[in-house]
Amino acid sequence: MTAISTAIGLERRSRVSGYKIKKGFFDQETPNRPQIIAVFGEANEANQSGLSVTAKEITSAQEAGEEYGYGSPIHQIMRILRPISGSGVGGIPTIIFPQISDVGATKTTIEITVTGTATKNATHNLVIGGRSGIDFQNYDFSVVTDDDASAIGDKIADAVNSVLGSPMVAINAIGVVTLTSKWEGATSAELNAYIDTGSEAAGIVYAETDKVDGAGAVDLAASFSQFGDTWYTTCINSYGTAQLDAFEQFNGVPDPDNPTGRWVGEIFKPFVALFGSVLDDKDDLVAITDLAARVDQVTNVLCAAPKSLGLAFEAAANACTVYARIAQDTPHLDVNNKSYPDMPVPADGVIGDMSDYNNRDFLLKKGCSTVTLDKGAYKFQDFVTTYHPDGEVPLQYAYVRNLNLDGNIAFGYQILEEITVKDHVLVLDSQVTDANKSVKPKQWKAVLFSYFDDMAIRALIKDPEFSKDSLLVEINATNPDRFDTFFRYRRTGVARIESTDVEAGF
Repeated sequence: MTAISTAIGLERRSRVSGYKIKKGFFDQETPNRPQIIAVFGEANEANQSGLSVTAKEITSAQEAGEEYGYGSPIHQIMRILRPISGSGVGGIPTIIFPQISDVGATKTTIEITVTGTATKNATHNLVIGGRSGIDFQNYDFSVVTDDDASAIGDKIADAVNSVLGSPMVAINAIGVVTLTSKWEGATSAELNAYIDTGSEAAGIVYAETDKVDGAGAVDLAASFSQFGDTWYTTCINSYGTAQLDAFEQFNGVPDPDNPTGRWVGEIFKPFVALFGSVLDDKDDLVAITDLAARVDQVTNVLCAAPKSLGLAFEAAANACTVYARIAQDTPHLDVNNKSYPDMPVPADGVIGDMSDYNNRDFLLKKGCSTVTLDKGAYKFQDFVTTYHPDGEVPLQYAYVRNLNLDGNIAFGYQILEEITVKDHVLVLDSQVTDANKSVKPKQWKAVLFSYFDDMAIRALIKDPEFSKDSLLVEINATNPDRFDTFFRYRRTGVARIESTDVEAGF
């Protein structure tokens, strides 16, 4: 018979007393899967020299600015995830995977020419990337009567350079102001700028007279190689469509016969990769999500901000800020009708094709997320991956919420497996034993029965009896060191469509 205490070794004989403590897991309820956000982005040119590409947890936008440069893509993403005011993603870890700019990469430059002499005093405002300022520092400047183009150009340059988080710097040459991105690469080409004169131009005319788009790609291999055994749940892809293939290849697919990438059984730590888009034409959007090679992919999620003058990766950061907290705290829910917290919207309130329900329905069926514009903010309508194979009803891996639900079920299962099964001695159901750290198939089944009930209570699955009826557990017939388990579960759905018919009469 096995001793119930080993605080003192069984071989001891001399008088002694002992006490030992070990971890106890008496409550078989499992926590929600912890969310971890991986941010892929570039540092400013000034921060590229000696840049470490080792992943690093960053806890504030200020820290991101100091490490990778204020105004860099990384800083701009972090100021949305972790804003100066508000909690953002809160305690969810944000891990930065910085990329080194391509050799030969170039910056974006925008030339604004000032003409005229001020006829009266006025306040004008430079708008960069749809923003009149960053983190309570504005680009406004005063125009004073008799100011000439050169004097006003100096004021514009000073206004830009005084905003720490600006994505651009400026110089003036006799009324010709040149704005230059702080980082190199193709993402800088999305930058735009104009002068808002409000209701008083004061005799001054501003015109964009030249723009040279930045160029240059990056390599993500060094970043992917650092994922290891950590379960990064959401990636922010600041490079957009240029890197969709790379994220898909690394993450893989959940094929029933041959899963790949992070979906492989020995790993099973898949993620979703969010990328932004400011496109507003439905045909341009489906040209991205409806590619033949993308239809069966479950990785990339287009985060829409149609007609925004903001940078596309800001849309991804906004979507992540909302989604990550819901995925962490209430994984049974979705982001439906939640607002983006900090994304520039078109001044005229027109967002193009997504304003029409028929177009949103069309886009959803092509693997494209959708939004509306309401009360000055973009609102989630559908949040999906590009997965939309013909004939599959309902789509199994389309909604990001459902993938997070699957991840939660796997996470909880793995915890219970670690406690109850892994490295335990396998004994038959009919066998009598009191050996420590042993498990029978029926004992594991009992644990999983409770787990199914818990998942149902948390509204992650419906019909726990269906799961219980499907459960199979056995010691493998040919390998005595192998313990096999199979079960099915039915995910809960979300009321995305409400349809009611009534009949009235006398």
